Amino acid sequence: MTDIRSPQKILAACGASLLTATAILVIAVLPAEYGLDPLGTGAALGLMGLSGEETSAIQSQEQPWHSDSFEFKLAPFESLEYKYRLEKGAAMVYSWQADDDVLFEMHSEPDGAAPSFAQTFSKGRGKQNNAAYRAPFPGIHGWFWQNRGVKEVTVQLNTGGFFPYAIEFREGGEFRHKFETQKDIK
Repeated sequence: MTDIRSPQKILAACGASLLTATAILVIAVLPAEYGLDPLGTGAALGLMGLSGEETSAIQSQEQPWHSDSFEFKLAPFESLEYKYRLEKGAAMVYSWQADDDVLFEMHSEPDGAAPSFAQTFSKGRGKQNNAAYRAPFPGIHGWFWQNRGVKEVTVQLNTGGFFPYAIEFREGGEFRHKFETQKDIK
């Protein structure tokens, strides 16, 4: 008869307990208490958000709301970048349309990043794009457009959001567009 207190059986019981505890942590505790659901089981079991932490559809913003309308023309093979300063979590809604296809890329450059680094969120070729965007980090966030056709293209950008200024990058130049706040208006 074997002793139930043998080192092998104790190690096996400890290993099984550790695996069971890890499974419970990943399947139930992380989704219920922290809103983390790596396996999707928390949502399937209805455990998401049981921690009592309330999430709100409303998120206060530091910057005042601004709207911007910017129209520009691109000659054949000409490009332009137009970006907004956004803090982490700041929201922006946008719509742009062009009268012919353009190459576009919506990307962001985080504060303190290497000069050539940008994180791309949307890229393609087309005549329009409409979306809502929430900045994942503080930095400048916006678009690159390039006309790859043989005729001039007009692009119209309309935005609204919590940004203090925009920067236009064209032909090696950088032009800042500052937006007035109520306290700036006298």
